[in-house]
Amino acid sequence: GAIHQAAGPELKEACRKLGGAETGEAKLTKGYNLPAEYIIHTVGPVYRDGQHGEDQLLENCYRNSLEIAEEKHISSIAFPAISTGIYHYPAAEAAQIAIHTIIDYLADKKRDVKVTLVAFDERTAKLYKEIVQNSDKI
Repeated sequence: GAIHQAAGPELKEACRKLGGAETGEAKLTKGYNLPAEYIIHTVGPVYRDGQHGEDQLLENCYRNSLEIAEEKHISSIAFPAISTGIYHYPAAEAAQIAIHTIIDYLADKKRDVKVTLVAFDERTAKLYKEIVQNSDKI
């Protein structure tokens, strides 16, 4: 809601034209009134019990978003903690998936992309920091 409000009414119309998206899929619109040139939209999974492919779907959100960024030669991308709000994905597990998917994806790329993980609370920020500090892939 905040993104739509800041971007302006053109974003709502652009999203309508996208025709929705499947869970794990990512699609691109302009940023309109935002300082970002583009918005990459992705549909995170609703967490049921971890036994319905939620981890793969969440991984797909990050990977598909990064693929769009690469195709458009986007040099920086910011991710919220996808699915950890109203979709109830456990924050610690979601943070592991996010960071390891991003690291694995970027390890094979020649271009530098700045990735920012946005945490809306201190607990999530702490999780991100701990995972990054303990990763042997960085």
